[in-house]
Amino acid sequence: MNHLATADYVVFLIYFIIVVGYGYWIYQRRRQKQLNTTDFFLAEGSLTWWAIGASLIASNISAEHFIGMAGSGFAMGLAISSYEWFAAATLIIVAVFFIPIYLRNHIYTMPQFLAQRYSDTVSTILAVFWLVVYVLVNLTSILYLGAIAIESLVGISFTTCTIGLAIFSIFITLGGMKVIGYTDVIQVIVLIFGGLVVTYLALDLVAQETGTTSVWNGLLSLRQKATGHFHMFFPKGHPQYDVLPGMALVTGGMWLNNLYYWGCNQYIVQRALGADLKTARSGILFAAFLKLMIPLIVVIPGIAAYVLYQSGPFRAAMTDASGVVKPDHAYPVLMNLLPVGMKGLAFAALTAAIVASLAGKCNSISTIFTLDLYKKYVDKEASERKLVNVGRWAVIVSFAIAIGLAPLLRSLDQVYQYIQEYTNFITPGIFAIFLLGFFWKRATNRAALTVAILTLPLSTLLKFWPEVMSLVNIQADPIPFLHRTTWVFCIDVLLMVLISLTDPASHKNDTGIIVDRQMFRVSTSFVVGSVGIFSILAVLYTVFW
Repeated sequence: MNHLATADYVVFLIYFIIVVGYGYWIYQRRRQKQLNTTDFFLAEGSLTWWAIGASLIASNISAEHFIGMAGSGFAMGLAISSYEWFAAATLIIVAVFFIPIYLRNHIYTMPQFLAQRYSDTVSTILAVFWLVVYVLVNLTSILYLGAIAIESLVGISFTTCTIGLAIFSIFITLGGMKVIGYTDVIQVIVLIFGGLVVTYLALDLVAQETGTTSVWNGLLSLRQKATGHFHMFFPKGHPQYDVLPGMALVTGGMWLNNLYYWGCNQYIVQRALGADLKTARSGILFAAFLKLMIPLIVVIPGIAAYVLYQSGPFRAAMTDASGVVKPDHAYPVLMNLLPVGMKGLAFAALTAAIVASLAGKCNSISTIFTLDLYKKYVDKEASERKLVNVGRWAVIVSFAIAIGLAPLLRSLDQVYQYIQEYTNFITPGIFAIFLLGFFWKRATNRAALTVAILTLPLSTLLKFWPEVMSLVNIQADPIPFLHRTTWVFCIDVLLMVLISLTDPASHKNDTGIIVDRQMFRVSTSFVVGSVGIFSILAVLYTVFW
């Protein structure tokens, strides 16, 4: 059993006191005024660009990155970084084209956009979909990954870890979006600094295998000893092709995945919805720059663990009792090797990532449930105070469900892939509905409703395509999930176009959404920052393709 030293607990306690104390101070400042739904769910007008950018990253980066993505780095290498680097590019697209539409139309939730653009029926169907995915996939998996990491690092039982993380996150979440947004700044500083410490240690260990102590030599040695782990493109026939098919980077799957996540996802977009356009765009651009460095603190340690496993030191630690290699053990194993004090910092970084992400996601669950379901169908005349209290109870119930389901994920090897794949069961349909809703006036409610209903069955059909074809004695290969995403998206768009064109309502379609091309203009500083990001991405993919 692993334990933290006294110095580690002191470091962690300092982090805990700072976050909780700062959050409580912000909460008390707001408590002097009547807290309404706009303040609680959006922190309208009170988040600066750097708070928005930090909160975007804090909500996104969590245990699925520190544990899950590091595990994927161990198993497949640098290619998993495409999720992060494509995110940087798609954040710019979202800032230019999506955010202006939301802000111009005073959109607070994604279901609200769907209700204004299509109908309450479409809005409600997808609101329920979102709640199911957010609770059963996102919240549960983050809680699970965080608990196994802390269990491995500290020796606290899995159940105690899940309950402790939930209580810490609930405390932050109940203060509302402003508390979440500003405490996220501290969380991001801690998780990046602590993550860099683990990366330093991992590279130093690899360097020691060659008889040196230079971190740069460790990085060079990493490239030499794990050559196959430094390619971004997996051709057909590669062992990892089904998980991350190379052509998905070019033909759409990865783009669709990221555009949906960053542009149509409540717990991401929500950070920018309470700001003016200039502040929102600046915050998103800041988040894009931060995204570029995430592989350095999560993927590189995973590759280092792979090299150390191959040479012997990590062989026992990376396998379970039956001798099966468990990639998701990579990051916890590295953390356990940190010196006294530094282990406490890494523990704080991991906890920061978990708590910030849990709080952000639960705030969005609460927002959708309260504003798009409870207020609309249960109590239309509910006071602002009552809605805020309903939102708080939604947070508590969501965590109770996640705590109960988290142990069921123990059988998975790479939880990060589980999150990506099962989220993508609804991604293509929702993105098709949003995209045509933004930019094609003739898209009708009937078309959106059809796609909302058919997307899940279509994704399920392609998931089990070989089994389906075997029923008619035809052999078929499995379809990688990013390719399934592309196929379902194309089918959904085609369905929406055909149904809309044959729907009389498309000729007199009042979209309820204002789209003005003037909104898409950007400042010179934004252009310069965007060019810088795309230039860095071009270099990275040229070097590692």
